[in-house]
Amino acid sequence: MVGYLTLLQEEPDLSPEMRARYTGVALDKALRLEDLINEFFEITRFNLSAIELERERVDVSRMLEQMMWEFKPLMADKNLEWQAQLPPKVLLTCDPGKMERVLDNLIRNAISYSEPGSPLILSLAEQEGKVIIRLENRGRTIPPEALARLFERFYRADSARATRSGGAGLGLAIAKEIVTRHGGQISAESFDNRVIFTVEMPSS
Repeated sequence: MVGYLTLLQEEPDLSPEMRARYTGVALDKALRLEDLINEFFEITRFNLSAIELERERVDVSRMLEQMMWEFKPLMADKNLEWQAQLPPKVLLTCDPGKMERVLDNLIRNAISYSEPGSPLILSLAEQEGKVIIRLENRGRTIPPEALARLFERFYRADSARATRSGGAGLGLAIAKEIVTRHGGQISAESFDNRVIFTVEMPSS
C-alpha cells in the first residue's frame, strides 16, 4: 500500500489509467488492512471471559432476508445468486449483533470461495427445539484434513489466497466462539464440489 501511494506521489506525470490502477490497488490493500484489524480486535474481545451476551427475541427469518439483500452487490461481482428457503417468522433468543456477525462471516466465506455463476443456497428450519441455518455454496471440495481444522484460529484451508477476500483465518473461529457461547453448534461438510455450513441454535 505504501509503495503504490509513494509512486502516486513521486510520479506526477503518470497517465490517468495508471493513476487509477495504482489508486485502486492501494484502496484494496487499505480495505484488507481494515478487515484484518477488525478481526484481530474481535478475536481479542471474544477471548475475554467476562463478555456477556445481550439476548433478545429475534425474528431470524427477517434477519436473514435483510442480510441476503445487503450482500447482493458483493455477489453481483461473481454473478452469484441466492436460492433461499426461509419460512416466515422463525424466532430465536440470541444476541442479534453477534448472531449477525456469525452470518456475515459465513456468507463472506461462501462468496469468496464460490464458483462464478453458481447459487448460494440458504435454508432455515425449526426442528426439535432447535433453529437450524444451512448455507451451501459450490466450490472446490475441502479435503478432510483441512475440514477438521476449519474453525481453528488463523487457519485458512487455502493458504495461497492473498486477496482481500481471503481474510486472516479468524472469521470462522469467531463464528464458532459466538455460536458456542449461545449453547449452539456449528459444523462444516464438503463433497462433490459443495461446501455446507450448518448452525444449530437452541430456539428458547
